[in-house]
Amino acid sequence: MPDPRASPFGRAALLGIALVAAPAAFLAANVARDNHTQMAVAKTITGGDPDRAPAIFRRYGCSGCHTIPGIPGADGQAGAPLEGLSKRVYIAGVLINRPDNLVAWIVSPRSFSPQTAMPATGISRREAKDLAAYLYAH
Repeated sequence: MPDPRASPFGRAALLGIALVAAPAAFLAANVARDNHTQMAVAKTITGGDPDRAPAIFRRYGCSGCHTIPGIPGADGQAGAPLEGLSKRVYIAGVLINRPDNLVAWIVSPRSFSPQTAMPATGISRREAKDLAAYLYAH
């Protein structure tokens, strides 16, 4: 097989591939770094562990009502989608979006909004911190 670097067309094709691959690699590296940073910040501000959250989401059936990023089968339509929660100003339209408020909402949503469709789930404060860390990291 001839060496693609031997002809001008082959060199141009290799250059084109390199020009496409380099930005993709750069973007992938930055996304990984940003995801790592976002995860570290989420852990710090919530005191929770996002790695425990997927099991908690499944245990309490959160995916039956919510679409949750990164959770297979979490495609519920009754509650608000939980993607991009860290960018929102309010939680459920009633609380300023802060980690302590998110934890409190998860533990006892009806104490803030008696007419909410979100049920009292029995989620503990410790578990709610893990869920909050996950949601802020994603």
